[in-house]
Amino acid sequence: MDTLLKIGRLCFAASIAFFGVQYLFYGHFEGGLPLVPPWTPGAPVLTYVLGAALILSGLSIAILWKARYSAISLGTLLLLSFLFLHCLHASAILHDGNDRTRAFEGLTLSSIAFVLAGILPLEGAFFGSSTILNKPVTLGRMLFAISMIVFGAQHFMYAAFIATLIPTWIPFHLFWVYFTGTGLIAAGFAIATGLLAPLGSNCLGIMFLLWFLVLHSPRVAVHPRNGNEWTSAFVALAIAGGSFILAAALSKNNLGSVGAKA
Repeated sequence: MDTLLKIGRLCFAASIAFFGVQYLFYGHFEGGLPLVPPWTPGAPVLTYVLGAALILSGLSIAILWKARYSAISLGTLLLLSFLFLHCLHASAILHDGNDRTRAFEGLTLSSIAFVLAGILPLEGAFFGSSTILNKPVTLGRMLFAISMIVFGAQHFMYAAFIATLIPTWIPFHLFWVYFTGTGLIAAGFAIATGLLAPLGSNCLGIMFLLWFLVLHSPRVAVHPRNGNEWTSAFVALAIAGGSFILAAALSKNNLGSVGAKA
């Protein structure tokens, strides 16, 4: 599980840092980036501040320097963005697939950061007991589960469009859309209820990692100047890493060792 956690942490950290680089490159709140909505005020100053903060957070998590504080800060920032920025346009989230995806991608990244904050090594006495340590894990776990169920439902709502994203050399496009949609929903319920939750998380990690390698990376190679393709690829990589992080957190031995450190 330690190896799984390390792989997941590095995938997540690299993705967060990459989003920061994108914000510095764009100089405005780009629509394809899920962290904050494109209509967020304050550009370009706040864009550069956010970009720098994301890069520092990614580096902190990657090298395990004040990583717990970085993770909890990142999770809080993205959760507040979901609640007080994305949800200001609640009608769009309910009725528009793009806005819904963008909002719940940000919520997913927030959930991963919370889980990571709950299981990273302690750096002082900020979290004093295993009970408190488990609170960010529980919050992140439930937010992650809800997001996966939403993404799974969208596979059925927008099956025809999602099928067009699958490479032509893979047969039975609609079958894979419905199959992965069902998998997302099943894994979401498994994670929420705790029934086979580590297995569900690991399966999600493998699935999103395959999406990064098989679906998104070739699209980036064909359209290297398309920022949305890069964003989609690193969102998939971040969720793959987050799934492995969650699998490690849900492992009984892993939680026990963290509690012992506390």
